[in-house]
Amino acid sequence: MSFTIRPAHPVDVSGIVAAEISAGRTSLADAERFTASISAAVADPARLVVVAEAQDDVNADGGSAVVGWAKTHYWDSADGLALAGQYLGGVTVRPDFRRRGLAAQLTAVRLGWIWEHAEEAWYVVNARNEASLALHRKWGFREVARGAGFHTVTFDGGEGVLLMAARPQG
Repeated sequence: MSFTIRPAHPVDVSGIVAAEISAGRTSLADAERFTASISAAVADPARLVVVAEAQDDVNADGGSAVVGWAKTHYWDSADGLALAGQYLGGVTVRPDFRRRGLAAQLTAVRLGWIWEHAEEAWYVVNARNEASLALHRKWGFREVARGAGFHTVTFDGGEGVLLMAARPQG
């Protein structure tokens, strides 16, 4: 099966929502709120939302199916040690498409976009999320701080980690 990673378009929002529900990250009850949020992110030129499409998995309208997605955030003000700047947002891959390198591909595309706009990329994650921490190490992310939350991201029952990576030189 082949995959395409590309910027999201408004028509992709329903596929993004379906991927979130499939992964258990959004409930049907929260789907309307999530749809509005992701629609705004797709339309925001200060952010990048990308989708992973499975070329061999066709959805009901005959197009390629969104099997994963990811986004960036731009914070225009600091929150303590979490400085203003470009942040990687979350990555979601449908459970039946995990372990195929899609999270790494989605991250590489977003980082490439961030490096075109900024000298640094920021990222926050739950300290218990070893898979995500390991994924981001290969891009040089280093820990800046730990806390209960950074910007609008909070960590119920856990501790968050704020990480930063400098744009590669050369």
